[in-house]
Amino acid sequence: MLRELASLPSGRVAKWVVVALWAALLVPALMLAGRLGEVEENDNAAWLPGNAESTSVVDRAGRFQPADTLPAIVIYDRPGGVTAADLARARADAEAFRGLENVVGRPEGPVRSRDGEAFQTVVQVRKDRTGWEGVGEVVDAMTEVGEKDRGGLGFHVTGPAGHASDSVKAFAGGGGLTAITAAVVVLILLLTYRSPVLPLLPLLTAGGALVTSEAVIYLLAKNAGLTVNKQTGFILTVLVFGAATDYALLLTSRYREELRRHEDRHEAMAVALRRSGPAIVASAATVAVSLTLLMLATLNSTQGLGPACAVGVLVGLLAMVTLMPALLVVCGRWIFWPVRPSYGSAGAAEGGVWTRVGAAVSGRPRLVWSGTALVLGVMALGVFGLKADGLSSKDQFTGRPQTAVGAEIRSRHFPAGSGDPVHVVARAASAERVRSALAGVPGVARVSAPVVKGGEALVLGELGDDPSSTAAMRTVERARTAVHRIDGAHAQVGGSTAVLLDTREAAARDSEVIIPIVLLVVFLVLTLLLRAVVAPLLLMATVVLSFGAALGVSALMFEHVFHFAGAEASFPLLTFVFLVALGIDYNIFLVTRVREEAQLRGTRRGALTGLSATGGVITSAGLVLAGTFAAMASLPLVFAAELGFAVAFGVLLDTMVVRSVLVTALTLDVGRWMWWPGALFRRHDDPAPRAAEPGREPALRST
Repeated sequence: MLRELASLPSGRVAKWVVVALWAALLVPALMLAGRLGEVEENDNAAWLPGNAESTSVVDRAGRFQPADTLPAIVIYDRPGGVTAADLARARADAEAFRGLENVVGRPEGPVRSRDGEAFQTVVQVRKDRTGWEGVGEVVDAMTEVGEKDRGGLGFHVTGPAGHASDSVKAFAGGGGLTAITAAVVVLILLLTYRSPVLPLLPLLTAGGALVTSEAVIYLLAKNAGLTVNKQTGFILTVLVFGAATDYALLLTSRYREELRRHEDRHEAMAVALRRSGPAIVASAATVAVSLTLLMLATLNSTQGLGPACAVGVLVGLLAMVTLMPALLVVCGRWIFWPVRPSYGSAGAAEGGVWTRVGAAVSGRPRLVWSGTALVLGVMALGVFGLKADGLSSKDQFTGRPQTAVGAEIRSRHFPAGSGDPVHVVARAASAERVRSALAGVPGVARVSAPVVKGGEALVLGELGDDPSSTAAMRTVERARTAVHRIDGAHAQVGGSTAVLLDTREAAARDSEVIIPIVLLVVFLVLTLLLRAVVAPLLLMATVVLSFGAALGVSALMFEHVFHFAGAEASFPLLTFVFLVALGIDYNIFLVTRVREEAQLRGTRRGALTGLSATGGVITSAGLVLAGTFAAMASLPLVFAAELGFAVAFGVLLDTMVVRSVLVTALTLDVGRWMWWPGALFRRHDDPAPRAAEPGREPALRST
């Protein structure tokens, strides 16, 4: 039954039915996908766990101030000193800001700096239903007011509202990211297929999969409570294009082989689906299950990212095993023009390079795998230099947007924490004790008088450091320790700095919990697929080693080449899930073919034949996936650049070194023990290959 189902898209009539069904599906999908932005949530609650202390403070402080506001900090500066005319200008601007839509209350200031070279005005901006987009519109309106006829007076909008505005502009490059990703895919497919027409099919299929997955995610976010944000959108784009195109490459490669063996293209596709289908399905299942496990995260952003990306992978799988084969069969052999695979023709010498690699590895496989593992281990040492404890607001962009420039100017003229205080909420009876405790915390520059309403008290504390810095987060930790000691106060510390601290701690917890579970699940999937224990253990070890090496090199590049200030707290976990799940793909593609060949030739000969047969297509798949993730660098965000670089480098490392050299050498050295305790292990016709001349298959020694 499963074989019949797998062959459906290649049927003479069924192929047309499949194409018609997808065409009918894409019409409503296009409309729903366009509404994905309506359900995106980019405020603090969309990132934090519900049980975080800073989240609780937001709820308790709602009676004192609107919970849906962000401070916009306006900075005026003039080298040599601001003038009376500048002061009049800043006051006029404050009145103009007050009249803007979504500006709440009266602006605070302007306040002159101690050095007399700057003014600061704090404006509270309300987030409406459009979220960050609405905040960005207010900041743009404020900028338009402030930049008119400045006469040399500097003007910048920074603070949380300024950061939100610049983030919206950065994420607005998502459309360009899609175009760049598609262009990368087309370029690599042109080089792979050497056909001007064939790349259109996987590109169209991957595009259809992306639109359909966005529609499904929209429905889940609207009706099932799935948390979606801007980060989810750009990761989904590169993941669907990369993974779906990989599946298309594997299927098309096998289909081209079968076209040379079968005169009827429908029969060739049916065989190709049956032979390549298990590896493709196992690969997609591994990625989807690993991503779904991110639902165990406490961070809402990570929790929502997992199932959203899993939907993208599964829809991509469905498209590539239904729509893609149907389109290939509909088009016929001409789609491969100018080199059409005719029936009975000899295959191109695609495996030449990988045959030579196999020959080189087979000479001394134990020395090869141990030496390769040692080099990867040395590369992994760079992990100890990774600074994944969060990024300050000004360090989150690869360029210098308005908020970053404003933050630097502000830090030179005003106390770093002014305008973005720590919020402490406590019971009214303990208000004075809480205020005294907070005032005694090192790093707290100034404390306001308590405001009491309905049995609750709010105390604001100005930090001495940049609110988004590590030093400020340490101050919040000390503040929490101090106020928690007050009996009966039920005091809690919140504010933007506390949000960053809670995010970092939740991310650390998520890594500790999710990484071992992902490893266990991937191991179980491999065990079921390969019907063995040793091979899955070795494959898992190679992928983890590859991940460590990629992360180690990335840490060195971030600090010494790109000069990034650090990495987001969730970076190691997301990099791990993507690299382990996607990296195991290539091992699945290789080892399933090795197992197929081992049943006919023995494990050691099967290892070389499998490498030769899959080397070209797996390399192309790795280049596609690396290229799509590298396209993330087109977004002016440090997180996007870091994740894109780490995954792209890790995929290339896994494709070029781990899969082709390390796994092949291990298989040659271990031999039939790879399949222990399965039936294939009990076969004894497993001769060891001699080193072969380049371009020739290794001869076999008799046992």
